[in-house]
Amino acid sequence: MTEDYRTERDSMGEVRVPADRYWGAQTERSRINFPIGAGKEPMPEEILRAFAVLKAAAARANRHLRPERMTEEKCGAICAAAEEIRTGKLAEHFPLVVWQTGSGTQTNMNVNEVIAHRGNEMAGKELLHPNDDVNMSQSSNDTFPAAMHIAAAETLEIRVLPELRELIRELQRLEEGNRDVLKCGRTHLQDATPIRFSQEISGWKNSLEKDEEMIRVAVIPLRELALGGTAVGTGLNAPAGFDALSAEKIAETTGIPFVTAKNKFHALTSRDEMVWAHGALKALACDLMKIANDIRWLASGPRLGLGEITIPENEPGSSIMPGKVNPTQCEQVTMVAAQVMGNDVTVGIAASQGNFELNVFMPVCAYNFLQSARLLAESMRSFRERCVSGIRANREKMAENVRNSLMLVTALNPVIGYEKAAATAQKAFREGISLKEACTSLGYLTEEAFDACFHPEKMA
Repeated sequence: MTEDYRTERDSMGEVRVPADRYWGAQTERSRINFPIGAGKEPMPEEILRAFAVLKAAAARANRHLRPERMTEEKCGAICAAAEEIRTGKLAEHFPLVVWQTGSGTQTNMNVNEVIAHRGNEMAGKELLHPNDDVNMSQSSNDTFPAAMHIAAAETLEIRVLPELRELIRELQRLEEGNRDVLKCGRTHLQDATPIRFSQEISGWKNSLEKDEEMIRVAVIPLRELALGGTAVGTGLNAPAGFDALSAEKIAETTGIPFVTAKNKFHALTSRDEMVWAHGALKALACDLMKIANDIRWLASGPRLGLGEITIPENEPGSSIMPGKVNPTQCEQVTMVAAQVMGNDVTVGIAASQGNFELNVFMPVCAYNFLQSARLLAESMRSFRERCVSGIRANREKMAENVRNSLMLVTALNPVIGYEKAAATAQKAFREGISLKEACTSLGYLTEEAFDACFHPEKMA
């Protein structure tokens, strides 16, 4: 950044701003007053893109409703500058961090100032004012929650759901390829009755299908936008119809059917839609944690663990033990899941701080929500490409474990009863003999009668 400066002014006076940056006085004051996580925890780019969509839509709505103030030239300049923000061309002009005012006012003004300065540069004259033109009919109090909903809905629709669907498809392929594989079921980490490997996989797949359904339902309330409520929900200084028209313009740009919130007082102060949607993300994280743990348990070994499946060997696993390979993709999934579960606590606490007419924990709520969504999408892609797609059943090991399982004795319950079946299993375990040997030596069944009712493959 150059050491040259220009002087900017706001209602509090003059401020020196780097000459090669489009932001103005209010952004610079925030940059100075909140040196917290600078360069490491910036306002999420999804929020900035959402603001760009919002500002262009507001300008177009104002052009229709307030043509005497929002001229065609001004509207065109705002939309052109906003498009550059949306496509990431002006990323270096947004220096503010998450840890700022809880209303997100300073980020709203950062966007207003950048659009005004860039728009004026393109126009070759002082055409736009950040408050009077770019922020026309708006307040930080309704733009930031609207941007949160736009960013959250877009991230779920464009990033999370497509990756989730791809992972489900990969599990479907894995299920279809293992329908003939019999293995030992397990409950309480102990041997249980047999299942087919495809049945175990179907449980993983259906869990993710349920998560997909819940996320799709949770997106619907996020389509309601606070824009048009202005400062406290009354719509002060916004023309009639601005709320509905701006939402319509946002929907046109994003392809997502956004609508104006029916009750702006709720829309400004409550973040319950974010809580609910993040709850669906937490449910997905919980299921991914379970699936990843199952896979690494099944792949444990390679000789002294369960060893019932093999997974891709992606990198060396130890700096001291040659030849060791670890289930690293399972580990990244479980760490991401832990982060999402922690984020859920923050989102919930943030949403509870809707004091009177405004929630003042919005930046941290958006930050955690979007981090969860982003991490889950990227984690699922990596997990699918580098682990799930390479899972192979160790059919010999699975068959051996089935043969040695004492819980096959459950097939004898209808013939000799629970108590005698339990005695058979206990004798077989104590003496290290087969169930058949134990049952016949106890005199419960002849060898022929045992063979007639003992079919492990039918137990699945």
